[in-house]
Order: sequence, then structure tokens, then C-alpha cells
Amino acid sequence: MKAMIDLETVTRRLSIPHDLQELIKLRVSQINGCAFCLDVHAPKARKAGVSQQKLDVLAAWRESTAFSARERAALGWADSLTRIETSGAADADFAPLAEQFSEQEQVDLTLVITTMNAWNRFAVGFRVVHPARPEGAD
Repeated sequence: MKAMIDLETVTRRLSIPHDLQELIKLRVSQINGCAFCLDVHAPKARKAGVSQQKLDVLAAWRESTAFSARERAALGWADSLTRIETSGAADADFAPLAEQFSEQEQVDLTLVITTMNAWNRFAVGFRVVHPARPEGAD
């Protein structure tokens, strides 16, 4: 676990803004069905400045006008890499990424996505359960 914690520490210093990182972490966790990670990252996303509207419609981001072109490119890449077995990291997903992000940012974003996928596999695989909180106790 030390290696994963070290990797997580590195991702916090990347070129991708914290609010976008948290949005991506939530989307990857939605796809992977990781309730623990959703529970951890939703409050972090709010604290980082992600609007409640974006959080509310994240599962249907493709149909929403709440997201900027940059966010849409990042979310598309997150979906594509998380579902790589069916997407093959398609050119249609990479093109918007390349248009919106520098090469360094593309690498950094890919590391955020990859790290979150790894965390999801630990949490889901080892059946980590999020704590129940009283209603309104975020």
C-alpha cells in the first residue's frame, strides 16, 4: 500500500487542477462501481470547488451542458481508459484530449485516471465499505 500512497501523493502535484482531478476520480469510481471511493471523493470535489450541479449530472455528463470543453475532453478520456477493453482508447476520445491539454497535461491526466482505477480495484476487490453517516453530515 505504501507504493499506492506514494503514487497518490505524486498525483497531487501534477499539472491538472485539483477540482478537475476530483471530478475525474468521481467519474472513474462511478464507472467501476466503487461506493467507498465515491464517498471519499464527492466531499473533496465540493471542497475543491466543483459545483453541486456537476456532481448531480456527472453520470450523464455527455448529455449535460454543465461541463466545459476541457472537462468534457478529460471525462471522455477517463471513460475511454477506464473502459479500455471496449474503447481501445479510441482516436475519437484522444482527439479532444489532445486539443484541450498539453502533452504534459495528457500524461498527468492519464496518471490520475490510472491511479484512481487502481484504487477502485483495491477498494472493490477487498470489499472496503464506506462508513454510514447521518443525513446531512458531509
